[in-house]
Amino acid sequence: MPDEFEFRDVMGHFATGVTVVASRRPDGAPYGLTVNSVASVSLQPLLVLVCLDREAVSHDWIVEGGVFAISVLSSRDEALARRFSAGERAQRFQDLPHRVAATGSPVLEEALAWLDCEIRDIHVAGDHSIVVGEVVACGCGEGGPLVFYGGDYRRIDP
Repeated sequence: MPDEFEFRDVMGHFATGVTVVASRRPDGAPYGLTVNSVASVSLQPLLVLVCLDREAVSHDWIVEGGVFAISVLSSRDEALARRFSAGERAQRFQDLPHRVAATGSPVLEEALAWLDCEIRDIHVAGDHSIVVGEVVACGCGEGGPLVFYGGDYRRIDP
């Protein structure tokens, strides 16, 4: 049986996109976190999933709020990925251009693409929750994506 470190090394060889998943706290303040476990689930209805660490502060706010937005980061957004993964939670949206999506969730203005979602299902999976959202709005920008591979951020430019 592989251990956690071997598993992480193996999964590090699978390139993923990098996103910021965001919503609003009960007091209305925006919050979010960097997430690379995102996938399309269904076309009928339009469903996506995000995997959230159940120990993350944002986990409960997203689950209890019932909505979230996914901002897909572009090749120029490595600093944002780091800001939302390790930066001070209360300052992640400070001076950061964003707009309010249909659900009230914040979408980063310069996102390469975005999806606005209402939660439909939540599945406990080990130390994470698989949160399935129905897409109520979405859109695209321009540029190449930021990806995560081998434990580091990489860029793909068109």
